[in-house]
Amino acid sequence: MSRLSEVRTPYSQSRASSLGLRALILIGLSVALIVADYRGQGLNAVRRGLSLMAYPLQRLVAAPAAAWDWASSALTTHHSLTDENSALKNAAQQNSIKLQRLTSLEQENQQLRALLGAKPALPQTAQAATILQIDLDRMRQRVLIDQGARDGLTRGQPTIDANGVFGQTVTVGAMTSEVILLSDPGHAIPVRIERNGLRTVAIGSGDAHRLLLPYLPRNADVQVGDTLVTSGLGGVFPAGLPVAHIVEVNRDPSEPLALISAQPAAALDRARHILVLSAVPVATLAPTATPLTQRAAPAQKLRTARSR
Repeated sequence: MSRLSEVRTPYSQSRASSLGLRALILIGLSVALIVADYRGQGLNAVRRGLSLMAYPLQRLVAAPAAAWDWASSALTTHHSLTDENSALKNAAQQNSIKLQRLTSLEQENQQLRALLGAKPALPQTAQAATILQIDLDRMRQRVLIDQGARDGLTRGQPTIDANGVFGQTVTVGAMTSEVILLSDPGHAIPVRIERNGLRTVAIGSGDAHRLLLPYLPRNADVQVGDTLVTSGLGGVFPAGLPVAHIVEVNRDPSEPLALISAQPAAALDRARHILVLSAVPVATLAPTATPLTQRAAPAQKLRTARSR
């Protein structure tokens, strides 16, 4: 037994050193790929190719949920369908009345904008998408949808569900796209309080049921139950879309800022289908940069003159 152990020891040591060398090579290759992906765009084609290859597998993974939805709808009784049809008819009538009012308000708005010489509002289009994968980790809140560059999607398009703002596209592949949710810790959205027009920024907390408003002073006019809507600033989300509802307001006398949290209006952890809104053209944002630069130049000259 001792001779066998003596014979196997060099082999086991060489095998361990070989595995260690392979691990170092793989780690170095991983670091090189990360640096290359961060500093350049050379791996975009590879990423799109991999997403194209993974598309059939993603559809296969989503197939059981789709089959379950089909079976559930097929087993629905005639009585429930009748009740649902009646409820939908009533809702359609109410929505028709609201639509007529909105149409008249839109015409009035266009006339007022024409009188003021303002630019006409850009038309907003939307296309439906189905969620294929969900990643609701504490540090990463994202979903994968079945629409991509082939369907006309681009990076930065806002997404909504039936209740409010859902997120925006961050990575667009050939057939799929990745959407970052409002609750992602790295996401921020300009909002305003519908009751008083107060503007601020809502950021994600890593929890699909909670957003944070960390930039409001302690004496800000914020109440539990207030509705947050998009302010339209930033050029990504159109103004007036529901975002969240204030659920908690804490004012610590020793802190200059209030601790405010809100619950997203969208079903971030339950939605199966979302709408991808058309992106705002970048050219529409360019004119706003020129006046700011022109106003900053005299201020800089004034500070230079005073220092002299």
